[in-house]
Amino acid sequence: MPSHHLPLLLTARRYRFGGNTDALTRYLVDQVAVGWDELGTDLLDGAPTALHAALTGGESWPSRTMDDLICPDGSPPQRMTVTEESASEQDLQWGYVLHPHGIEVISLHDNLRGPVVSWDTDPRARFSDHPAQWRPSSPPPLSPPPDPLPSSRLGTQPATAPATVSALRTPARR
Repeated sequence: MPSHHLPLLLTARRYRFGGNTDALTRYLVDQVAVGWDELGTDLLDGAPTALHAALTGGESWPSRTMDDLICPDGSPPQRMTVTEESASEQDLQWGYVLHPHGIEVISLHDNLRGPVVSWDTDPRARFSDHPAQWRPSSPPPLSPPPDPLPSSRLGTQPATAPATVSALRTPARR
């Protein structure tokens, strides 16, 4: 769900990976054997304490990969690759594509494309989980954080960036 994944991904890129989208991509895509079971608060490493608390309510949980899979035929598990065709077979509802300028959020029930949430977006913003609101031709459905925290408590935290819609392109999917 965007309301869960976007705050983690926006914060991870900014703090844990120092603004390096390629490093975030390597971690999330290239360095995982099969796939992710859950993204956890370890992605928030390096974030200011106040931001971590605002995003998680003070809770912590680890990211978990799908390491203990056993195939019925005894063969080793294969890496999960998501394509337009396989998304429905894998019962996936959302897709996230990391771009240099932001995260494209795709409602896999309705679209093959989606709006891009800028990397400058405040991760405390409220993101909609309603698939119909994530249309490629519309701005990302988000609203400012409910309780603005002083920037002194969040480090170098930019204000919520205005939503933008990027031109439709056909990116390589990982």
